[in-house]
Amino acid sequence: MTLQEDKIIRVGCASAFWGDTGYAAKQLIEQGHLDYLVFDYLAEMTMSIMAGAQLKNPDAGYAADFITTMKPLLSSISEQGVKVCSNAGGINAYACAHAMQALVKDLNLSLKVAVVEGDNLTSRQQTFVEQSKTEMFSGQIIPAQLTSVNVYLGAKAITEALADGADIVITGRVVDSAVIVGPLMHEFSWSWQNYDLLAQASLAGHVIECGTQCTGGNFTDWHLVKSGYANMGFPIVECHADGRFVVSKVKNTGGLVNCDTVGEQVLYEIGDPCAYLLPDVICNFSQINLQQIGQDQVLVTGAKGTAPSPFYKVSATYLNGFRSTATFMIAGREAVDKGQVVANAIIKRVNTLYQARGLAHFTDVNIEILGSESTYGDNSRGLNSREVIVKISVSHDDRRALTLFGLEIAQAATAMAPGITGIIGGRPKPTPRICLFSFLLEKSEVAVSYQLLTTDSSAADAEIYEGIKHPVVIDSGSVQASETTCISNKVHVVVLDESATSVPLIDLALARSGDKGNHCNVGVIARHKTFLPYIEAALTPDRISHYLSHLLASDSRIHCYQLPGMQALNILIENSLGGGGMASLRIDPQGKAIAQQLLDMPIAINKNLLVNISPVEQVQAKESRSCQ
Repeated sequence: MTLQEDKIIRVGCASAFWGDTGYAAKQLIEQGHLDYLVFDYLAEMTMSIMAGAQLKNPDAGYAADFITTMKPLLSSISEQGVKVCSNAGGINAYACAHAMQALVKDLNLSLKVAVVEGDNLTSRQQTFVEQSKTEMFSGQIIPAQLTSVNVYLGAKAITEALADGADIVITGRVVDSAVIVGPLMHEFSWSWQNYDLLAQASLAGHVIECGTQCTGGNFTDWHLVKSGYANMGFPIVECHADGRFVVSKVKNTGGLVNCDTVGEQVLYEIGDPCAYLLPDVICNFSQINLQQIGQDQVLVTGAKGTAPSPFYKVSATYLNGFRSTATFMIAGREAVDKGQVVANAIIKRVNTLYQARGLAHFTDVNIEILGSESTYGDNSRGLNSREVIVKISVSHDDRRALTLFGLEIAQAATAMAPGITGIIGGRPKPTPRICLFSFLLEKSEVAVSYQLLTTDSSAADAEIYEGIKHPVVIDSGSVQASETTCISNKVHVVVLDESATSVPLIDLALARSGDKGNHCNVGVIARHKTFLPYIEAALTPDRISHYLSHLLASDSRIHCYQLPGMQALNILIENSLGGGGMASLRIDPQGKAIAQQLLDMPIAINKNLLVNISPVEQVQAKESRSCQ
């Protein structure tokens, strides 16, 4: 065995999103024995928030808490030789890198900071408008004015910056897994044309990019996380030169790493598992293999890859008026009915005031009576609740109109139904309603580069300078799109006998959901291989559409994909989040709770199967499945 074949790289992820705990990095640096520490801060919604922040302050637009988190750890990071990769740059990557370089200088460390650029195309928005770019999902024509335009870059610039000696690499918008793929490509010197290794690296990144979601967080069987949530262990992947990797967590911490916690994360937000599209590779996760090899250790193999497409996905945001949300409690008998009547009355009253002042009515209204299971639509069981939260979200093209809306909330406490109290957050204020616009752009039209920042220590003020910009050559990709898909045209027929019964899906499966813009992705894993045919027969697009009809728009479509290697389904529900992110007025704009709704869906199954398969056999079946 060569030294390269025996090499293992340990990567720990300290952030799943902008706002995650700042303690994770300390935990990983002090106890993780890492080669690389990575942070993932960005999502479609985050880009919208950063765009809004930069509207107020041109120097904003990046994750400033990345700098504050790193400050007390930077000396230890330097001593241990740990390298850092993060997409904390958001829509202002150079400003973030400059702040980090200033911190390195203040601490008198010799760490080299690199910034990856090329993703921010906001200055080219007029060109895109003139080209009449269309939204890749809805076909909408590009708005005349955009607040941000960012390309989802791949990992190659990160790899080249590391090869050039960078200790800390800061990027703007890259795909989430890139901050893990970049280091692995550098450490193992893999070819950019070895797509199976790229797929495995991307899968390693995908599993840990959401932090504790693979170590027991957001887990269907949450009660099994017996070590508790108070000190959750953040994830580590031990990566080998042949592409296989082991998922674990920091020892003596809370959480749980098993085939199911990892499996749920594998399915998280991936769309078609046979064609998970990334800038560097098209991944096929349909036959991946999960194997429990020790306590809190899962071996992952089996990802395959093909050449990427010649296009980047571009995520743009635009201002679409303003939004405001009022939230208050209402108590007592018939609280649900009172809440709905009050909410409707407030909307009617304010629209009347608008009309008297020559203003248009609200452009959009969303009323949710929380505590009545209003998010469940016709599947609600909470109509008799005596305590609910009334949430009224509205939008309007005129900020002044929403200021008037905010002034008219408190009057309901004395002018409308009894039991109104506790206006949460005080009088609501209008904020920008920022919407997502995604389109494709040829890779040849994007100039990707990196630079190492330098400090002139001879100068009195030790000024920070830009380094030389190094262009990065990106493979143009394959013009022949992959025709592989995990959609099954097979009609699943099961024979129900006299013992047939109906049980909620959660008795037969695990599930997790999340968003991709305005689309919701729900991954479903059978608890036992015998259950899978019944799950597949029940979870058809038509039946899901009926069960979740309260979430769907007129142009919603549902796709069901199969993953035989994991005994799983992946369900993509298009246009189901009310616009998604900061455009949505719903309490769940990212679809995080939709899996919990689906897990209550009744599934017909022969009762003798439930009786004959014990919990112990279910565990054994999972272990057998994992070793296939």
